[in-house]
Amino acid sequence: MEKKIKAVIFDMDGVLIEAKDWHYEALNEALSLLGMGISRYDHLVTYDGLPTRKKLDMLSKTEGLPKGLHQFINDMKQKYTMNIVYTACKPTFHHEYALSKLSKQGYKMAVCSNSIRNTIEIMMEKSFLSKYFEFYVSNEDVENGKPDPEMYNLAIKKLGLTPHDCMIIEDNENGIKAAKASGAWVMEVDTVDDVNLENIQKHIAMFEGRM
Repeated sequence: MEKKIKAVIFDMDGVLIEAKDWHYEALNEALSLLGMGISRYDHLVTYDGLPTRKKLDMLSKTEGLPKGLHQFINDMKQKYTMNIVYTACKPTFHHEYALSKLSKQGYKMAVCSNSIRNTIEIMMEKSFLSKYFEFYVSNEDVENGKPDPEMYNLAIKKLGLTPHDCMIIEDNENGIKAAKASGAWVMEVDTVDDVNLENIQKHIAMFEGRM
């Protein structure tokens, strides 16, 4: 049976937007109000790619962060994140070029991110990418964020496709676990620069058995 990929689903942070440090800085700024913080090592090794609420649950278990302060820290973290986004989030030519070409070639596209919906919408608008996507799936749309595959399962269902019709682009361990568990093809990247038209087309060709 011919393999044909019909859709590309993108993670956001570390794939379309170089926002890993933004989330790290914003959460630490919020935690600093309580005299707490996360080291860069722990951020990369333990917390990378997890929803803020999951990070706060982990901090309650390991550092004694009072659970009653989770909402306050989460709200302040989102506020600080938005401050950074409005300053630092800008269009990137190779992403806009890649998505424009994929759109013209008939691929459906969506974003699945452990971020809240408002953050996804603003980042995609400020990077001039919003017009290329059918929809976004945020951590507010599912019971379980990545590494659970629920987010990707939902996106594939909303696209009206099967997992083998879709390629997911992911960059971190938790996201890659979620993507693989969905049954879709998975393009793993190290940085946002790896997300370019040539690399995407190469992976599609490879997964379709044309290479």
